[in-house]
Amino acid sequence: MIVLGIETSCDETAAALVEETGDQAHPWRIVSSIVASQVDIHREWGGVVPELSARQHVRDICGVVEQALAGRQSDTRSGHFDAVAVTQGPGLIGSLLVGVSFAKSLAWARNVPIIPVHHLAGHIESLVLEGGEMPLPAVVLVVSGGHTSLYSVSAPGSYQRLGRTRDDAAGEAYDKVARLLGLGYPGGPIVDRLAQQGNDRAVPFPRTRLTHADRNAPHLPGRRDFSFSGLKTSVLRHVTLRRAALGLGDQGLLPASEVADICASFQRVVVDTLLEQLFEAARSSGARSVGIAGGVSANSRLRAEAATRGEARALPVFIPRLSLSTDNAAMIAAAGLRRYRAGVTAGWDLNADASLALA
Repeated sequence: MIVLGIETSCDETAAALVEETGDQAHPWRIVSSIVASQVDIHREWGGVVPELSARQHVRDICGVVEQALAGRQSDTRSGHFDAVAVTQGPGLIGSLLVGVSFAKSLAWARNVPIIPVHHLAGHIESLVLEGGEMPLPAVVLVVSGGHTSLYSVSAPGSYQRLGRTRDDAAGEAYDKVARLLGLGYPGGPIVDRLAQQGNDRAVPFPRTRLTHADRNAPHLPGRRDFSFSGLKTSVLRHVTLRRAALGLGDQGLLPASEVADICASFQRVVVDTLLEQLFEAARSSGARSVGIAGGVSANSRLRAEAATRGEARALPVFIPRLSLSTDNAAMIAAAGLRRYRAGVTAGWDLNADASLALA
């Protein structure tokens, strides 16, 4: 079976073809994957502007899908697909509506089923798309600009949330720190690069330890939640004090060496926080493997330290290649295949849901 995936949850317009392999260990293969990024458009504003994002999706989606379908030109069934999988949510509602509307129209025109997919399910299934089926049960950290959550995967396609961020997502914290330091957007890759030149012990930023229950989920006392707002505030306080000490004014740029040290110290705390929660959740739940997915999984320190910790614990660590870490449609097609084989399809009344829950 071949599925066309469509992803428009935020600021990437993506389409991909994924087909089943018949191999239970490695069930899917990417035929084609096309992503049109809007980074250059939003860089001017220092972050994603929802209205601009939706309008650009309208401009790009036809061409992106055509390119993805052209990936089968060497096949006798060029342009063929058996179903359309689309991101239903969560995300920016205007952006989601472009993808859902296009997917429904295309599925109706081709007389094929449409499969609704949760964006985070796509990220989790990107691990299988990359490395094959994970030994279960597994614990997966989904970490990006909009999400930082821990999920237990007890069976293929079954996800239970173990914890989440109570304020900023990790990727969001990266963007805000980069903006504070005058580094531009997106902040994650820039901070990661500069951190490699700095001393990660130069600034003793604190690590948030949550000791009280989540008021929104008091029935889940075992949650492993995250918080990055305090760390972000600590970076702001440190930068403000250093600017004052150097007489730079409110918007002055710190020396490059200090910026590198701040980036390294900030990144050390973020990565340590993420990995301690991930591996502790794996230990306490008896997980046989762990995974890290989402845009922040591209971070070099996170990848290296996850591999080291996994090796020390004899625990397999699954992380997708860089092209599957950020938003893409191949992961949506893979998650769509998982759902279709479980008997899930949608009717023509399918609608986007900006706050869709993963259940």
